[in-house]
Parts: sequence; C-alpha cells; structure tokens
Amino acid sequence: MTPIRATLILSLALALAACGKGPGKPEKGAGGAAAAPLLLVPEDLHRIRTASLASGPAITGSVQPERRADLRAEVSAIVLQVLRENGDGVRRGDLLVRLDDTAIRDGLASAESSSRAAAQAFEQAERQHQRMLTLRGSGMASAQQLEDAEVRRNNAQSDLEGAKTRVVLARQQLQRTEVRAPFDGVVSDRKVSAGDTAQIGKELLKVIDPASMRFEGLVSADHIGSVRAGQSVSFRVNGYPDQEFTGKVRRVNPAANATTRQVEVLVDFTGQKQPKLAGLYAEGRLETASTDALTVPASAIVREGDKASAWRAKDGKLHKVTLDLGDRDPRTGDFVLKGGLADGDTVIRHPSALLKEGQATQAAPPKADAPAPPPVPAAPAKN
Repeated sequence: MTPIRATLILSLALALAACGKGPGKPEKGAGGAAAAPLLLVPEDLHRIRTASLASGPAITGSVQPERRADLRAEVSAIVLQVLRENGDGVRRGDLLVRLDDTAIRDGLASAESSSRAAAQAFEQAERQHQRMLTLRGSGMASAQQLEDAEVRRNNAQSDLEGAKTRVVLARQQLQRTEVRAPFDGVVSDRKVSAGDTAQIGKELLKVIDPASMRFEGLVSADHIGSVRAGQSVSFRVNGYPDQEFTGKVRRVNPAANATTRQVEVLVDFTGQKQPKLAGLYAEGRLETASTDALTVPASAIVREGDKASAWRAKDGKLHKVTLDLGDRDPRTGDFVLKGGLADGDTVIRHPSALLKEGQATQAAPPKADAPAPPPVPAAPAKN
C-alpha cells in the first residue's frame, strides 16, 4: 500500500468517526438524535378511490358559432364608410358599412319620373276609354274605336306597372348600399376599408354571435357506429389549458368526407363554461362506454425504466409499492390501477428523490392562529 493511499483511508476513517456515521449505523440528526419524522399535510397525500372511466372514440375539431353571417355587397359601388371594427359589439339593425349611392339615387329619380309620366298616361287613356264607352252607348262611336281605346288603356296600365316595379327595385338597390347587422353579435372579421371598390358578392364583414358557440368535431368513420345523439363529450380547447369542457352530441352528419373518411359531429356545450372565441382548436373523447376502476394520479407515479411505483403512507411509515398500470383516462390524465394498491390506500401526491423505505411519517399539526402583536406601551406623561 502506498503512503498516499494509506493517508486517504485514515482521513476517511477519522471523518466518519467524527460524524458518528460509521458503516451500519442509523442516520441521526443534529446532536446525535434520531432523524425527525417526515411531516405530511393533507395536500401531500392522495387517497386511492374507485372512479368512473369513460371510453370512446377521439373527436377533434374547432369551436364555431352557430349564428354567423358573411355580409357581402349586393350592389357594385365604392365603400364610403366602415362603422365597426373587429371585436365591436353590434345590435340588430345597426349600420355597419355605407356604400356610395350616387348612381343609384339618380336611377331612382329617373324611375320615379317615369312612373309619374306613366301614371298620367294611364289616367288619360282611362278617361278616353270611358268617353268611348259613353259614345258607344249612344251610338256615336263604333265598336272598333271602343276597342282601340281599351287597348291603349291596357297598354298604359302595363307601362305604369312596369314603372312602379322599376321604382321599387331602385329603392331596394338604395337600401342595399347600407349594410346592417342581421342579429345581435360581434364583428369578427372586417374585410374592406373606405375607398375600396365593392363588386357584387364581395365579402365586407363577418358577424358572429358569441353566445351560440358549439363544437364542430370530426370522428373517424371506423368508430362512427357507436356515436349517437345525446352522448356526452369531454374535451379541451386550446387557449383554455386549465379548463375541461363538456357537451352533448346534437347531430351526426349522415355522410362521411370523401377524402378524409371522417364524419362531422355537432356538439352543444353543457354547463356554464364555454369559450367566447371562434375558431379555437379542440380535442377530446366521446363517452360511448363507462367502467369503474381504481385510478392513481400521474404525479404520484415514480418511473424507473419500465417499472412504475408509488410511495404508500401506512402505519406511520413510507413503503415503496410496485404498480401495475393500465390505460390513461384522457379526461383527467389519471392511470388505471390494475395492482399494487387497494381502495383506501394513501400515497404521496408529489414524491421526491429524498424519500426512503421505512421512513417515519407524522401528520403536521394544524396551523395555529398567528399570535396577537404585543400591546404598544403608552408614552410617558410629560411634566
């Protein structure tokens, strides 16, 4: 043995002797006393219980409003004014976009003038027809003259009806230069600005009703046979990571998509919680079957390669128990427990690497109310 190695072994032996931790000796705390038990509060523990597990096909899709309107131009005109921005609330009948109505007003004035002229022509033709009737009754007019007067009267009446129709159409065109909200809602997408040319069919604004949100999901055609209207659905929505939403199937589309072989399923929200934003991605599961099983939270599981275990607190001590796990509940993230723990067992909810087999545990005493601050002494009286 070299002098250096002997010196190292001697130094290590002296250090162990000084600490009182030689081989085979129990761990002690400060002052040579036994280590204090691990204090546990109720939040540190989880009790194993039987839970109802729902199973069914996966469903993915997006949250969309049931009431939505794409407002498009019905006349070709220049956009004069856009009165609402994205996110603005609107009431039914509110003016949203105003288009240039100069040419349409000119057309309306021309149609009204033609209507007045046609009305005068009809009145004149009607008077002439009545005069011919009188003359024919007294034998002073021929049957041909009466017939000609009747034809002129009928033609004038047709011209008048056509003129009135053109006035109505011109007024409708004038009304279409003012785009109004079809229902109470929110402007979700503004497509035009003042100065744009709006051709017939051009999209101007989108209005949605945030109170009419629904989950428009897709389910694989392989599992659609088990999907029925009225089934419960649990899902999560991007943008709401800490919330789980529930719904019920309203309708199953009778035809599958020819490209993706998926079937659309409409789901209504149930409960008070529902997102107010449209277009958010959502995914979850349809609850087509339900079973009861013991579950353990993922946070309580200790992974060591392919093995899973948990720390059970029993009779004031900790014991590491090997677990036999099943599938994971997609709703809660808990694992189905096939073996290792029984109903009523208590495990450490968030175990750490410092826990040891057989380590003593003790329930932490309840927090006492904070002591009242000492009274402030009165200031001495001045002489």
